[in-house]
Amino acid sequence: MKSALITGITGQDGSYLAEYLLSKPDYVVHGLVRRSSSLNRQRIDHIFKDPNVRDRFHLHYADLADASSLSSLMEVVRPDEVYNLGAQSHVRVSFDQPLYTADVVGLGTLRLLEAVRHLHRTHPVKFYQASSSEMYGSAAPPQTLETPFHPRSPYACAKLYGHWQTVNYREAYDLFACSGILFNHESPRRGESFVTRKITLGATRIKEGLQKKLVMGNLEAKRDWGFAGDYVRAMWLMLQQEKPDDYVVATGETHSVREFLEITFSLLDLDYRDFVEFDPRFMRPSEVDVLLGDASHAEKTLGWKPEVSFQGLVKMMVEHDLELARREKFAAGYATA
Repeated sequence: MKSALITGITGQDGSYLAEYLLSKPDYVVHGLVRRSSSLNRQRIDHIFKDPNVRDRFHLHYADLADASSLSSLMEVVRPDEVYNLGAQSHVRVSFDQPLYTADVVGLGTLRLLEAVRHLHRTHPVKFYQASSSEMYGSAAPPQTLETPFHPRSPYACAKLYGHWQTVNYREAYDLFACSGILFNHESPRRGESFVTRKITLGATRIKEGLQKKLVMGNLEAKRDWGFAGDYVRAMWLMLQQEKPDDYVVATGETHSVREFLEITFSLLDLDYRDFVEFDPRFMRPSEVDVLLGDASHAEKTLGWKPEVSFQGLVKMMVEHDLELARREKFAAGYATA
């Protein structure tokens, strides 16, 4: 049996990766969770309810901000693969909480790498670092492995620190350490404060009469959007290669926030222009205008390609959130009846 440790397992990517690994009969999956006053495990609750896999799924308390907890966890689990997906991952929030973001995203990666390095002395470990397309910032598209980085947010700067530390540990200590520079990837499990989920939730609630307007920021920003379920497959493939390397993971298409709005509302037979209002509070202090990835290295080396199209992704999210809106409407009507 292979043992995998996932940080950020309660998040979008962590939940999809856990599912993917557990679909393989030779994996035991361990997840890192932080102690908090409230549980936030709705994305992985279904795994515990599945009798076919729940015996191979385990959660452990630790924190990327606490080096000793990571070292202890590494010795207890002794994983064959470590996937570092934990982060304060909201770009706009990173401007409001830059120190916390730098500590968890940047130094958190270094703490985890140190724990992996010490374990690697007696037990071989493969390490995956979730790098971000935000590291490219204002660099001209398309962005490749050769494109110079130009981060434009505290989050992007922290991710870049973690990225280069991963490269450094690979070269200095001969670790099997890979960075996947993932471009934007979404799903019905995306956090509700992220722009794509904000759009699909807002539009479906408008359709069901639960809200009247959707307040947005920059509609002209363009992103390379893919499906998170496709992208976790690329993470796993990176750690199955003979040699460690870095990879861009992207669809090779770019679409604006406005396009995302148009498709979402059209699926609901609505015109977004009748419901969307602008609010400058949702603008970033420094914007990233266009992100467009070139995943040719991943396609050639890993044999990876995305399976879900942009239109398919939006449709998937709209259908999911429409069902949520209908449940909310039914519950509200039931409560007032």
